[in-house]
Amino acid sequence: MPPSRKLTPSYLLHRQSGRGRVVWTDHTGARQQKLLPGPFGSPESLAAKARLELELVAPSSAAVTARNGVTVAEVLVAYLVHADRYYRDPDGKPGSEVVSLKRSIKPVRELYADLSAVEFGPKALAVVRQSMVRAGLCRSLINKRIDRVKRVFKWAASEELVPVTTYEALRTLAGLRRGRTEAKESEPVQPIDDETVRATLPHLPHYIRVMVELLWHTGMRPSEVVAMTLDRIDRSVAPWVYRPAHHKTAHRGKARAIPLGPNARAVLTAFLVDRSLTPDAPLFSPKRARDERFEQLRLGRKTKVQPSQVSRKKTNPKRKPSERYTAHAITQAVAIATEKAGVSHWHPYQLRHTFGTKARKLFGLEHAGAALGHTKMSATEVYAQRDSALAVEVAAKIG
Repeated sequence: MPPSRKLTPSYLLHRQSGRGRVVWTDHTGARQQKLLPGPFGSPESLAAKARLELELVAPSSAAVTARNGVTVAEVLVAYLVHADRYYRDPDGKPGSEVVSLKRSIKPVRELYADLSAVEFGPKALAVVRQSMVRAGLCRSLINKRIDRVKRVFKWAASEELVPVTTYEALRTLAGLRRGRTEAKESEPVQPIDDETVRATLPHLPHYIRVMVELLWHTGMRPSEVVAMTLDRIDRSVAPWVYRPAHHKTAHRGKARAIPLGPNARAVLTAFLVDRSLTPDAPLFSPKRARDERFEQLRLGRKTKVQPSQVSRKKTNPKRKPSERYTAHAITQAVAIATEKAGVSHWHPYQLRHTFGTKARKLFGLEHAGAALGHTKMSATEVYAQRDSALAVEVAAKIG
């Protein structure tokens, strides 16, 4: 994708016609110009100039100009430029939605890149969907990716790159229904039992073990635990409260407060012993973890350090440890640890389901929803499974 350029249109006189013209450089570096109505300097010409300048700096103008015969590939590129600007976290970094979007539109590009966007209809979208089925994707994921493709054409219609009828036609393609498609079903995420978690913990690196324990005791998301900093934890109240700077529903104006109970506080307190951290620094840093590990190895060394081994750091290493862990790093570490522990594989997000199920069993659905940070009980139903023991109790008494 070509880098976006700052558009600097110039208002010039067209000597042959005496009309005004605007000259600019587009996002590809090509020189563009347009003649304006009315004589040079007239109110009509200046109004058209102002309108064109606004169109040029609009988010879509740097990607592609609306015209007849725009191809599917051009629409996809235009939307990617828009998405790269729109789906960013408060730090200005691209969000995960951009990655998901690229995966969703890949089969569209491979199958229909050169097709006129106006001709891309429900049957073509159905072919794209069938390619996803053949690729072995599950039904729910296919429906999500097809919805993203529809979103691309909805945006294209709003930018007048395609007629609204093109998007409305795509909407008529219904999603795949359970039991009525050859696409496989995804396995529901289940809570993980405590014994499996305890068996896994000793095989995790220290920093990741602490994060996993916090996930276990709080039900927070992996993306929230990797972003923890001291200045976001209120330790003046009981229990402590962690308020993530960025979270899943922050863009909707929702606040997120995660209470840290006795178990979570004990884990965090033990981790902070003998560690001096700046308030806004990540609590869990791969770089700091590596430095601490090297220091422990050096202290435990029994032989004298040779002069050539005092510092073996590369001047410009290709891979440098980052300042903050990613959720994917926790997933990888857990996968390796479960294999070492000889237990069944589990995913860190299952700890959120475990926490929600425990909360529901002890306090009810509403308490579980509050603990997980949900505003709708329908979301809590996904994370907090019903306790089958309750059904057995009912059957024993009135069945």
